[in-house]
Amino acid sequence: MRVLIAKPGLDGHDRGAKVVAHALRDAGIEVIYSGLKRTPEEIVQEAIQEDVDVVGLSILSGAHMLLARRVLDGLRAQDAADIAVVVGGTIPPRDVESLKRLGVQDVFPMGTPLPEIVKAFRRAERPGGEG
Repeated sequence: MRVLIAKPGLDGHDRGAKVVAHALRDAGIEVIYSGLKRTPEEIVQEAIQEDVDVVGLSILSGAHMLLARRVLDGLRAQDAADIAVVVGGTIPPRDVESLKRLGVQDVFPMGTPLPEIVKAFRRAERPGGEG
């Protein structure tokens, strides 16, 4: 299984994303970290280029609905809708179901236990992926 952890938008804080990336690596999952301040288009291209099974978006800026939609739309436009997308960060409870309706596989608000996140990434692996 290959995972891309991405920080879309202008948010410059990545401690949580790095903690999740380390937990996934410790669980034997291959993780690529995109770095800070990536555009949705850059994230889509990197996900396709790296042939990942899951994209994990770490969003603290409050723009989670817009950014998730743009990544999902970009993946669909590139015939890569089989790449699962999960979102974590400062996500208000009222937005969880809206994100899922957009096509987000799982949502991890602040404080989600790391073992729960690792299990969810394993569930989100795309069909036919190696892992």
